Amino acid sequence: MQAVVLAAGKGTRLRPLTDDKPKGMVEVDGEPILTHCFDQLVELGATELIVVVGYLKERIIDHYGDEYRDVPITYAHQREQQGLAHALLTVEEHVEDDFMLILGDNIFEANLEDVVRRQREDRADAAFLVEEVPWEEASRYGVCDTNKYGEITDVVEKPDEPPSNLVMTGFYTFTPAIFHACHLVQPSNRGEYEISEAIDLLIQSGRTIDAIGLEGWRIDVGYPEDREEAETRIQDGVDGDPDLEQTSS
Repeated sequence: MQAVVLAAGKGTRLRPLTDDKPKGMVEVDGEPILTHCFDQLVELGATELIVVVGYLKERIIDHYGDEYRDVPITYAHQREQQGLAHALLTVEEHVEDDFMLILGDNIFEANLEDVVRRQREDRADAAFLVEEVPWEEASRYGVCDTNKYGEITDVVEKPDEPPSNLVMTGFYTFTPAIFHACHLVQPSNRGEYEISEAIDLLIQSGRTIDAIGLEGWRIDVGYPEDREEAETRIQDGVDGDPDLEQTSS
């Protein structure tokens, strides 16, 4: 299965760490965030890494070259950062079948293999990890609305009034159907083409969408303090204590 890594962002909230490097090249525990992502994808069986680059892209390309741990790397250039659905369309020509997608600013110690397994067994059109966060934090994420059976019926990106506290994390699997949905996405109130809107279009069209609860932890390295927290967890071997769950965006 191919793996797509979104790594085009500037990481303005991480300044000054990103003054001279893209967000994915900020080091956590001695290695760039992207190295942590790549290692996880290789261990999950990725046959190719397709990396979306943009801001200071040469820093990523020069560092990793054309392969990582014997897995070939293909680069796609997102010239303007206009949202995750927009970024995903830059790789459409490179994707052949079902694929993994990881946001290149997230570090996981979690059950990613459950998402990949569900994709392979059920051939879902999308599968992704979800986690419950404090209600006051939910508006920072793509929030999932559910029916009385616990099925996801809607996904809303960073709503002012979240319908639930169940949110998407930064790891997904998709069939190529996601690209058609991305082409249909309209700019949000933030002026971006949101991946949550594309997933919602799949839901509304009756496609099979599977959500798997997060077991373990993940950190979205958006601020310098997130980087410090990620380093602490890696070094201490934090095993997903719910009292320590990270909810930053």
